[in-house]
Amino acid sequence: MLKIYILLFMVMMMWGLNVSALKVLVDAVDPMLLTSVRIMTAGIVVLVICSVMGIFRLPLKHEWFVILYIAVFNVILHHSLVALGINMTTGINAGLILGTMPLVTVMMAVVFLRQRVMWLRIAGFVLGFVGVIITTLTGADGLAAISLGDLIVFLGVVVQGFSFVLISKLKPTFDPRLATGYMLVLGSIFIFLFSQATGSPLQEITYLFDWKLGSIFLFSAVLASAFGHMTYNYAIKKVGAAESAIFINLNTLFAIIGASLFLNEVITLNHVIGFIFILCGVFLGAGTVEHLVLKRKRREA
Repeated sequence: MLKIYILLFMVMMMWGLNVSALKVLVDAVDPMLLTSVRIMTAGIVVLVICSVMGIFRLPLKHEWFVILYIAVFNVILHHSLVALGINMTTGINAGLILGTMPLVTVMMAVVFLRQRVMWLRIAGFVLGFVGVIITTLTGADGLAAISLGDLIVFLGVVVQGFSFVLISKLKPTFDPRLATGYMLVLGSIFIFLFSQATGSPLQEITYLFDWKLGSIFLFSAVLASAFGHMTYNYAIKKVGAAESAIFINLNTLFAIIGASLFLNEVITLNHVIGFIFILCGVFLGAGTVEHLVLKRKRREA
């Protein structure tokens, strides 16, 4: 169990720092073009790992439809919106908003899957979104301080939350790690075609041949995206979604620390207060507190 927790800690650190990595990359390369190449790289790495693990196979005809349907929200829309949004806001704001993912996912499950929700989770939803509002009101202009980038990143969170609902409803008929690889590759092709249709300069890819940008790119694509997602899926299978969700809070914390260290962004009082609200919101809204209370009662029984 300790091994799983160490792996989860490492993944959260990589995901948090990946926010700063993406901010650096989209400042140098067109966001849509960069996203297509990054996601394609991650997808190929996942498929290679699946092959080494002996779980690789080609999807059946009806499975391709499920993969494409989920990829529209989980890959194409989510990664495109996050890349565009990060380019228009700060790394700290993006990291905090992305930290609401567990809350949004549970809300989607309540709305579309008709899951029952206790008052603890409702309190978590309220706290989490209050935290987002406080986070985005970092300027002196009140509501005017909310940037378009903040809204786009949040929309990226919403579409990914919806994709998780699709996954649970459609129930892909093969290993989720293999499905992830196919979704990444397929989604990246559509993002690349869209980037070219909108005039993204293809020659900007050569900027990634610089050792510094290239290293950041490989960290983001191979470690944070490919290794990170496969490891997190493995952890959920071993310790459960509720306990794995506890570590999501570290993702947000590392995103804030990374933006401060690598992007020289200033952590304001609003950011700290917003983080505390989001932290409490995720613990309550994602069912973590509920899970731990029930677990303790079972032990005492």
